[in-house]
Formats: sequence, C-alpha cells, structure tokens
Amino acid sequence: MYQAIIDKYYPEDGDLRRLLLKHSRQVADRCLLICDRHPELGIDRQFVDEAAMLHDIGIRWCSAPSIFCFGQEPYLRHGPIGGELLRKEGYPRHARVAERHTGTGLPGLEPETLEEQVVCYADKFYSKSRPDRVLTVAETAQSLERFGHEGVEKFLRWAKMFE
Repeated sequence: MYQAIIDKYYPEDGDLRRLLLKHSRQVADRCLLICDRHPELGIDRQFVDEAAMLHDIGIRWCSAPSIFCFGQEPYLRHGPIGGELLRKEGYPRHARVAERHTGTGLPGLEPETLEEQVVCYADKFYSKSRPDRVLTVAETAQSLERFGHEGVEKFLRWAKMFE
C-alpha cells in the first residue's frame, strides 16, 4: 500500500527518494521493534509499519536543500502537507500520523493514539541530514531541548513506555 503512494509522489529514482525510503525504513523498523517488545500495548503493527513509511511523504514540497527538498513551503509544514496528501488518497489514520510527528507534536497537532506516539518517538532517533547516525535516548532528548523542555519531558515519558 505505502509503496504505491511513494511511487506516485516520488516516481524518479533520485537522491530525495532514496533518502526518504532509507529514513522511513529506519523509523518503521524501530516502530516494529517497539511493537515486538511490547505486545501488552496492543499497537497495530501493520498500521504502524505503513504509517512510518509514509510519515514524511510531504517533504518534497518544502525547502530543505541539504536533504534534496527544493519546494517553496517551510520544512515545518511537511507534516501537514503529508496529512493533506494522505487524506486525499483515502488514508485518514495515516494522515494523522504524518501531520502529528513533527517534534513531539505541534500546537493543535499532538500525537494522541499509541500508534501516532510510537511513530513520532521512533522518528526522533534518525535525521535525514545524517542518515547513517542513530541517536541515543539521551542525545535525542538533548536535541529536543531547543524546542522547549515540555517536549523533552514528553519524549522521556515515551522512552519509559517504549524502550
């Protein structure tokens, strides 16, 4: 399912598509590991895999040249743009994950379901600008500090639940 959507919006085999696929697979694999470690949470494993693969679908319309994105929108808008695309494609649950994964959530767009939280959490360990690096919980918490301590606290609560 997700492959058809990625193929539709990223048809050319270029740097951006390769980066999107690598980053999304990293996030999805971490999500699946969390699902496997915590069956007691009842997380929808298939949905989380799909949603993680699509969480950054909106990046191509944003301006982030260092990661091959040459659009006009601010990068902070990639989540809501992805949400709009996924709703248009008929995937409202996946759309909620896309629009709610930035940081630990934006005002009015905070992850609510466990599935939304798990994708948001897993995404924080991987940067598209340094795709071969995996951050630790401590490094991730430190990187989130610049956005405010409330987000760090939320991330650390997720770490206790998901690690």
